[in-house]
Amino acid sequence: MDPKMIWANLAVDNLERTTKFYTELGFQPNGAPNNELTSFAVGKDAFVLHFFLKDALKPGMKGEIADAHIANEIIFTLSAKGKDQVDAWAKEVEKAGGKLVSPPETFGNDYYGFVFADPDGHKFNVFYMEGL
Repeated sequence: MDPKMIWANLAVDNLERTTKFYTELGFQPNGAPNNELTSFAVGKDAFVLHFFLKDALKPGMKGEIADAHIANEIIFTLSAKGKDQVDAWAKEVEKAGGKLVSPPETFGNDYYGFVFADPDGHKFNVFYMEGL
């Protein structure tokens, strides 16, 4: 395989709420939202996160969509530039309506970060690693 691109397609209940949440976190829109999809480009390589209404995404999934509030589907990792940025992002997530699954803390060797869930339960790990 030699794919040209890769992106994520996630299911949500409310496009307006999702658009507001990720916009407040400073994610860059990837085109304008429509009646089935809102999309963002994340990071210096512009990884694309598509958020589809569940009913629009389900036919393409060829099966049931997990409820991310009660089951883990995937965890995306966002790298921070330092511990101060990790702490600031934790505050931004809560202010925007996200849920801190774990508060900022030191873990492993030279790691500092936290886990949060967006309003639909999609999880993100935010961390800073010495030397990265």
